[in-house]
Amino acid sequence: MTPAPTDWLVRLRRWCWQLPLLAAGLLAGCAAPPSGKQPSPAPAIVTHKSYAPPPFVPQGPLSAVETGELKSDQITSLTAPSNIWERIRRRFAMPDLDTELVHNREQWYASRPDYIQRMTLRSQMYLFHIVEEIERRELPMELALLPFIESAFNPQAVSSARAAGMWQFMPATGQSFDLKQNMFRDDRRDVLASTRAALDYLEQLYARFGDWHLALAAYNWGQGNVGRAITRNQSLGLGTGYLDLNMPQETRYYVPKLQAVKNIVANPEAFGLQLPDIGNHPFFDTITITRDIDVAMIARLAEVDEKDFRALNPSIKLPVVMAAGTPNVLLPWDNAALFEARLKNQQGPLASWTAWVVPTTMSAADAARRVGMSEIELRRLNNIPPRMQVRAGSSLLVPRTGAYDRDVPEHVADNGQLRLQPDAPVKPRHVIVRKGDSLSTIAQRHGVSLANLAKWNGLTTKSGVRIGQQLALAQPARATSSARAGTGKKAAATTTRTAAKKPARSTAKKSATKTRVASKK
Repeated sequence: MTPAPTDWLVRLRRWCWQLPLLAAGLLAGCAAPPSGKQPSPAPAIVTHKSYAPPPFVPQGPLSAVETGELKSDQITSLTAPSNIWERIRRRFAMPDLDTELVHNREQWYASRPDYIQRMTLRSQMYLFHIVEEIERRELPMELALLPFIESAFNPQAVSSARAAGMWQFMPATGQSFDLKQNMFRDDRRDVLASTRAALDYLEQLYARFGDWHLALAAYNWGQGNVGRAITRNQSLGLGTGYLDLNMPQETRYYVPKLQAVKNIVANPEAFGLQLPDIGNHPFFDTITITRDIDVAMIARLAEVDEKDFRALNPSIKLPVVMAAGTPNVLLPWDNAALFEARLKNQQGPLASWTAWVVPTTMSAADAARRVGMSEIELRRLNNIPPRMQVRAGSSLLVPRTGAYDRDVPEHVADNGQLRLQPDAPVKPRHVIVRKGDSLSTIAQRHGVSLANLAKWNGLTTKSGVRIGQQLALAQPARATSSARAGTGKKAAATTTRTAAKKPARSTAKKSATKTRVASKK
């Protein structure tokens, strides 16, 4: 996609038309409209296809161009802004909203300068990338401020409704925009992937509703809800703009909050606030990873704190980066080249962890023994709660040793899940009779039949029990009375099996003979 022309280029072209005594060829060069989409002067952004006019062929002699008169003593700088805030201000394009709710939110933010300071300082890691993407797509720059009201620019933020990340994607919405969520990573928190998905989604919403305020309401409330609210108003003959719709309180405050942040960024001094100086240059660089590597190893080679690495790579859940699933990591701009140079010279293994797919359902203790680690460590690394078993097909993070010394394959890195089930309860084999107990109540309480309970304990279903008496709740391990008293072929076979275990061969033969004779009777 061709980037949009900047304001200074547009002014330069207009200025070219006013220069005196220029040749016609020069005039034609300055007047040619740029390729790519052009922002509409209307409040909402409308996309136009580029076009080229037919060449101008002058008829007759050329006349001199008269000089124009300057109507302002201000000259717009042709240089790019050195501050990201100025760059954002220059490309505001949404219509302003001026309501009591906007003023309410302005006062709320203005009364919390410490909160504004923390939020804006946190944004410096991500803001340049977001601004670049919005300019590349020719979207209104107000969208760059949306993470302020969604998450306060905290990619680890999680809402009560389970929306996560800087752009607050719900699990299902994230999946529909190819944000993977598995055992190893959550792309709803990924700086690059979530920004791409958010802008894709906002473009879709604007294409549907044709109004940025309605698109923002749909981003917060859901496009189905906004669509139904519009249909309802149409059926009642009411307006269908953002301010006309009946919406939940959160959505009614949503656009006013964004407008309030926009007003503060446009003129922080008017609210007694000061924004931190954030340079108009990249904060991070993208590094390609071709082998699995520990997070601690990346931090050491790049000379960055692990906390800072995770702030730039918040989608990584575990202490290892799996190249098959996360082929790129972000590093501070000044540390990226250092990391790449040191990585080339690094000797020895890069990763101390890998993924193991559990072959059968087992306890955490059994899984830990298989891979040579403690149960406590296995539970901690894989977030396995007590009294839960690991189901077959689950992926576990385990030490990369012996049979498990390998990089994680792509299908595991992309689809690894942890599936748990409760431990099978161990049923007691005996019970002590308490006050008020009977055979019937004991059988009911422990889920066994009255007849079996009586049989296992040599009683009848009518037998009484006494306090303190011990009763068996399962089939005793000893042989049953029917087996001991059996006759005919079954009894003879039992005698034969017993006799066969004796070491004296002659005794075994005699027993076998007796068995054959008995079977003929």
